[in-house]
Amino acid sequence: MAGIVFNRTDHIDDILSFYTKRLGMSVWLDQGGCVILRSDNLLLGFCRAETPETGGTITFFYRTIEEVDRMYDELKDRATDQPRKNEKYHIYQFFARDPEDRQLEFQCFLHPVDFDFSSL
Repeated sequence: MAGIVFNRTDHIDDILSFYTKRLGMSVWLDQGGCVILRSDNLLLGFCRAETPETGGTITFFYRTIEEVDRMYDELKDRATDQPRKNEKYHIYQFFARDPEDRQLEFQCFLHPVDFDFSSL
């Protein structure tokens, strides 16, 4: 099974610029009023609407602490905290906000996970 998480946006140009230029996602499908972005196995859709949808957390996960730190360096201006170990969930993480104030999490697991990173 595959899936897409959709969000409403009233600033689609700013959102597309942020997710493609700052986070490295690419446009997978442009449907006019909705644009679907892709990065590895993650599909995010953003659809034009008068009221943005900003609840929840979009989590990006990486293989290593160094990759999370690299994203932090790229997003310091949008970060809401510094990278840190989260002992409860055995992850290394930080949080940031996108241009419409959606919460973004950047993390890596500090324990083995059943995920084939070699395909990414």
